[in-house]
Amino acid sequence: MKKAYLVLENGTIFEGKGFGAEGETLGEAVFTTGMTGYQETLTDPSYCGQIIIQTFPMIGNYGVNNEDFEAPESVASGYVVREFCDKPSNFRSTSDIDSFLKEHNIVGIYDIDTRALTRKIRDNGVMNAAITTDISDIDSLLERIKNYSIGNPVDIVSVKEKQFFNVENPKFNVVLFDFGHKHNIRRWLNKLGCNVTICPNTTTAEEIRQLSPDGIMLSNGPGDPADDKISVQTLKDLIPDQIPTFGICLGHQLLALANGARTEKLKYGHRGANQPVKDLTSGRTYITSQNHGYTVVNNSLPKEIGKVSYVNGNDGTCEGIVYTNAPAFTVQFHPEAKGGPLDTGFLFENFIKLMEHNKKG
Repeated sequence: MKKAYLVLENGTIFEGKGFGAEGETLGEAVFTTGMTGYQETLTDPSYCGQIIIQTFPMIGNYGVNNEDFEAPESVASGYVVREFCDKPSNFRSTSDIDSFLKEHNIVGIYDIDTRALTRKIRDNGVMNAAITTDISDIDSLLERIKNYSIGNPVDIVSVKEKQFFNVENPKFNVVLFDFGHKHNIRRWLNKLGCNVTICPNTTTAEEIRQLSPDGIMLSNGPGDPADDKISVQTLKDLIPDQIPTFGICLGHQLLALANGARTEKLKYGHRGANQPVKDLTSGRTYITSQNHGYTVVNNSLPKEIGKVSYVNGNDGTCEGIVYTNAPAFTVQFHPEAKGGPLDTGFLFENFIKLMEHNKKG
């Protein structure tokens, strides 16, 4: 394997070895703490434009298979691991992690101290970075790293036209407003008897009304929620329609912005399958899967519109909102990911109950 380097925008250089696709890549360096689920991580559209650092030291031991992908393609900018397994052992495995990276044109680096790298990001916050084999002109490289911007990642990962996933004897028709959805969100809705129409992020409020949905699902997705002004306006326009709504991750943030709340960037985000979340009603704590770099600012939502329903057990940030001005609730974490492994899957059933109640009413 060729010698490769991970260069952070503050000038720190980690030397390792390249794997996956060849070449140079720029992105925002973020770490995720999951011990498993690297396939789901690599195919999660929320990682668009980011260089993923796995804190778990061994990646790839159970191989790769297409069934566990959360999207058809990976849009990650790069991949960083301590060690990768080139001879996986699992009856479901059809490939290995190195081949996956090559197939999806993702530049990777291994054999670096990911513990030291993670501690640096925890201390300094997320920062731009590059994976490269050439550091001969470090000043020019650092300039390009500092000027890197993800751009409009939701436009990249959202579907470009409507997609329909119908079931036999459907109970409800749900619009999945797509900001970069994970496939398991759609699978949950189908499993619970919902026809699902996936709509691009550019879909207007009137176009959604014409579909006569029983409910609206707001998906996860990448980037700064405050940049998605058109989607925020669309959600604001839909509030008077009183359509039952359930939002996850970016969808949670966008609906909060549409209702007058504020969002802010976290120092290093919440990424992994072990994030504790406290239910403020019951006092129960759930272990959840998360992947986000922004949060809704606590107490920024007008009290007459809704209230915080969940908070993060580590830092107290907002993890959920229940609205009183519309039949809607949202969460920052990923209930479709079965973090516990079933812990918060009941939220999809709550969405079904919300639609049932709305129909009866």
